[in-house]
Amino acid sequence: RNVLVTSALPYVNNVPHLGNIIGCVLSADVFARYCRLRGHNVLYVCGTDEYGTATENKALEEGCSPLEICDKYHAIHKEVYEWFNISFDHFGRTSTPQQTEICQSIFSKLLDNNWLSENTMQQLYCESCQRFLADRFVVGSCPVEGCGNDTARGDQCDRCGRLLNSTELIDPRCKVCEGIPIVRDTDHLFLELPLLKEQLEKYIDEASATGSWSQNAVRITDAWLKEGLRPRCITRDLKWGVPVPHEKYKDKVFYVWFDAPIGYISITACYTPEWEKWWKNPENVELYQFMGKDNVPFHT
Repeated sequence: RNVLVTSALPYVNNVPHLGNIIGCVLSADVFARYCRLRGHNVLYVCGTDEYGTATENKALEEGCSPLEICDKYHAIHKEVYEWFNISFDHFGRTSTPQQTEICQSIFSKLLDNNWLSENTMQQLYCESCQRFLADRFVVGSCPVEGCGNDTARGDQCDRCGRLLNSTELIDPRCKVCEGIPIVRDTDHLFLELPLLKEQLEKYIDEASATGSWSQNAVRITDAWLKEGLRPRCITRDLKWGVPVPHEKYKDKVFYVWFDAPIGYISITACYTPEWEKWWKNPENVELYQFMGKDNVPFHT
């Protein structure tokens, strides 16, 4: 048996704590060790998730470049997991040429197969900082009735779990200068999830049964399907990320949740040139993914 095990990629912008390790690392490590004892061919991968606004924010806080932040905290993460004797076959990172290559390749196939659309959307813009405020660069009050979180981010509220557009926030403010942003139009690319609904439902029904998904994973995924899938924006007005290989969008990067799950694949590619045997060979490889509940829909 070939068994591929992944732990959710931790954000690079902080020091890992016991909660991170208990959440999705220790359980995966125990399972990987068990599979090795059974004599299975095991590959256990993880790594730091390094792109997106979380990293740019931390770099601003510490007065250095995003790459310097990633280098510093990747080393800390690696050291912590080594201290705990976690048996990763490879602990990598997402800011690699392999990540760019595989991410852009998947994007090109989505584009060729007409699963993407272009839309003009309204986004918050800080005149003082002269930038669009993507995701963590803007905070405000959550619009969900009864939630009451006044530090919801521009992409989601961590208290109630609702995915948001930054323009939905009540009393938004720039995270960098605390200024009040204005609304401006900007063009973005979207993944047309509604077009994939039937294929997704068929895949989810089969995979959840044969893969013995946890009740939590099934419930969270079903809730998304019941609510109705919506097109998801996959580009951002940022500098730190995988560049979009499209003439019109060459100044943008991919949204971190588009590129982060691809990180498992690119981290494997950094470990072995035969990565496709692990990721494009479902008849002969069993994939087990360990993650916290917040990450479920981005995987399922």
